[in-house]
Amino acid sequence: MSSPFAEEDGPQPPKVLKAPMEITSTLRQLEQNHDPLVISFDERNQRFQSFLIEVDPEKGRLIFDELVPNDGERFLKNAEPFSIESSRDGVRVAWKCLDSAQISEHNGLRCYFCAFPTEVLYHQRRSAFRAPLKLSELVAITLKGEKLAKPLSGEMLDISATGCKIRLAGDASHSLKPGMVYEELIAQLPFGAMTAPIELRHLHYNDKLDITTLGVRFYRMSGLVQRQVERFVYQLQREAKRHESDTFQ
Repeated sequence: MSSPFAEEDGPQPPKVLKAPMEITSTLRQLEQNHDPLVISFDERNQRFQSFLIEVDPEKGRLIFDELVPNDGERFLKNAEPFSIESSRDGVRVAWKCLDSAQISEHNGLRCYFCAFPTEVLYHQRRSAFRAPLKLSELVAITLKGEKLAKPLSGEMLDISATGCKIRLAGDASHSLKPGMVYEELIAQLPFGAMTAPIELRHLHYNDKLDITTLGVRFYRMSGLVQRQVERFVYQLQREAKRHESDTFQ
């Protein structure tokens, strides 16, 4: 049987993030996970590596670690514009720094102060990872919408960057219709509640177990909700990899 999410789970077209909150959230993931940055100067063939030390939208700046190799610092002293690129779990993140960087120190270490970007390219190139949830850690959900006579409660069984599978008690086939958009899926994620509209892609009622299983696609997610989903998926993926590593040791 083909997946109802097959089309959405493929590589996504590039997005340009412009909202400061979206940019901050994306860059802080690179900072917190210590993801390496590849820095290249215009009209230069050599590439350099660095890391984000601090993301500070309030002061309108980013702080980078010293370049490796450090002879790239001479290009910074020449105020040459440069491009930054990194990757976070199959997502390419890239932006440009057209203003001159300030060479300084941060906590006694060599660093560079650069302007906070106004645009960041965000490109999910890898197919969406579908992360199952442990039975003991299922996420409680509530589904609401104008087309529903009353809210429906259940549990999230798995999640990807584009959708999730939901289990409801009883027969919900009379209340829900595939293809319809429902305004509020409220999921109690470990780090806080997430609310997003969803499109119901498929529905199956199991009369033996008296449960209804839904396959839904997140519908027109805001940048903030997208960051929440991706953070949760990455967390589950990391836990799954750690479990695999422990199993085969």
